[in-house]
Formats: sequence, C-alpha cells, structure tokens
Amino acid sequence: MDTNSFWDVLLWSFWFFIWIAALMVWFRCLMDLFSDRELSGWAKAGWVILLIFVPWLGALIYLIARGRSMTDRQMKAIAQQQAAQQEYIKQAAGTTSSPSAQIADAKALLDSGAIDQTEFDSLKAKALA
Repeated sequence: MDTNSFWDVLLWSFWFFIWIAALMVWFRCLMDLFSDRELSGWAKAGWVILLIFVPWLGALIYLIARGRSMTDRQMKAIAQQQAAQQEYIKQAAGTTSSPSAQIADAKALLDSGAIDQTEFDSLKAKALA
C-alpha cells in the first residue's frame, strides 16, 4: 500500500482535522465544567470520570445534557467581564466623581468662558441624570 498517494494524504488530513476538533470540544467541556459555580463537587467528579474514561462519548453526552447552559454561562461571564472593564475605564478616566463635583467643574468652565450657558445646562442635566 502506497501511503504517499494524494488520496491517502487527503484521508489522513481529514482524520487529523477530526481529531483536533474532537480535542477542542473535549477541552471546552472540561473548561465549562470547572468554571460552573453552581455544579456540586460530586457532579463535577462524575462528569470528569465520564470525560476521562470515555472521552468522546462523554463529551457528546455533556454537550447534549448541558450544551444550552454552557452558552448561558459563557454569556454571563462575558457580561460580567465587560461590566468590570467598563467600571475600570470609568475609574481610570476619573468619571466616577459625584454629580455635584461634575456640576462644579461645569460651573468653573462656564465662569472661565470655555462654555456657554446652554452647554452648562446640558452638562448639568447629564450630571443629574
């Protein structure tokens, strides 16, 4: 049997792709399993045993049983990360000052002539909102 023919290389490439995709699914299941805070330790241990001893069947069962909640947990984690990032940006930019401080800053700008009364009123309304 000649292993250097085009079709043999194509077949081996296909199986290599399938193997890498299956590994990615398996690792994603493990990552989701350990990041789930609501699942008990015994349940995690059971899933780990299934995923280790019967990896591909275990991953398939995991995806069927917990696939939808995987997406929900991932979206929740992304939302928490974005909220934390926004809070950090606000702190770094110094925009977490109180409304009275923002109005005082706007009043100083009005008194210096940098802004006019309508701009001051809009800044005041934004600070009070």
